[in-house]
Amino acid sequence: MRVLLIGSGGREHALAWKIAASPLLTKLYASPGNPGIGREAELVKLDIADHAAVVAFCKDKAIDLVVVGPEGPLVAGIADDLRAQNIRVFGPSKAAARLEGSKGFTKDLCARYNIPTAAYGRFGDLASAQAYVEKMGAPIVIKADGLAAGKGVTVAMTIDEAQEALAACFDGSFGTAGAEVVVEEFMTGEEASFFCLCDGTTALPFGTAQDHKRVADGDTGPNTGGMGAYSPAPVMTPDMIDRTMREIIEPTMRGMAELGAPFSGVLFAGLMITANGPKLIEYNTRFGDPECQVLMMRLKDDMLVLLNASVDGQLAHMSLRWRDEAALTVVLAARGYPAAPEKGSVIRGVEAATSDGVQIFHAGTAINSGALVANGGRVLNVTATGKTVGEAQKKAYAAIDRIDWPQGFCRRDIGWQAVAREKAG
Repeated sequence: MRVLLIGSGGREHALAWKIAASPLLTKLYASPGNPGIGREAELVKLDIADHAAVVAFCKDKAIDLVVVGPEGPLVAGIADDLRAQNIRVFGPSKAAARLEGSKGFTKDLCARYNIPTAAYGRFGDLASAQAYVEKMGAPIVIKADGLAAGKGVTVAMTIDEAQEALAACFDGSFGTAGAEVVVEEFMTGEEASFFCLCDGTTALPFGTAQDHKRVADGDTGPNTGGMGAYSPAPVMTPDMIDRTMREIIEPTMRGMAELGAPFSGVLFAGLMITANGPKLIEYNTRFGDPECQVLMMRLKDDMLVLLNASVDGQLAHMSLRWRDEAALTVVLAARGYPAAPEKGSVIRGVEAATSDGVQIFHAGTAINSGALVANGGRVLNVTATGKTVGEAQKKAYAAIDRIDWPQGFCRRDIGWQAVAREKAG
């Protein structure tokens, strides 16, 4: 098969690494890619926003499958434009990608189909949103409705903090994403990431993980796109997975089909495991980043076979096999992230830090005058496997200590909840 992978982050490097291992693969292209992805694929310069150019490339290269990594192109309808030209694509339609593209759409779907989630209000103007916050009190959660690269959510512990977050949304800090806001009740519990491969009819459970959103140790500081993750998530017991499928995923699949937008691709449910069971925080319509990295490390099966089954409506006939090990990834970020990451600093020692059971996925990297340099906020994903989360954690941090990058930083407590559980026995 000839495959085109769209994207340039750590998630896409992990997907490229896994797809490249498939015996079905003849040729892998990636656009725009990064230096790490360039070791697995031929990088091509395409304007991903120019769907006609992507279609033309696919026809010229006889591409058998397009795999769309990030959410932006999906919400913009790239899958529809490819399918209209009979090009097979893994990813939801524009209508189905609203599950990520509009938090308000998802909350309304939950209300309509009795999917457990936080109580909420939707607002298109600052004054009414402020009045709702005053009425509900704090803590409370403020979300920009649209795509904001993981930065449009504020968990406000005080009313003043909530009002500041509302003002930021409506003054254009998140562009058009903040033109409408969702204000939600604050939920208590343990967060987990739950993934399903979907083919429009069937949803096949595809692993669990736990992400670490806050920038600093102890889950402090501002929210980020994710500073690390591990898999599996111990809180997602077989019973909790069954409940999540029955109470959240299956009603969503039915609801989207009834709305004329059957969901195909990856459905990523951000969950809060409360005293009353799983509740949906939000949906993403692509693999998580950095959760994808730990899932790819644990997956035994051929990823290309699974992607094909999703595209061809064959998931009802598929099952999954996972390695017994845990996997853990730590994000190495550029100084200044998430506000204003410093770009251009040289990174050394990445090859020396890679070993058996340790993969380093590139996220925001570039090559400048032959040197590997930082070219984004989240720069490297140091990913390790181990018999336990604690063992994977030790291997990941040992690898990080071999990387020479003074301008980088990371959290030193990724996996802390799982490690504490393991120590408690």
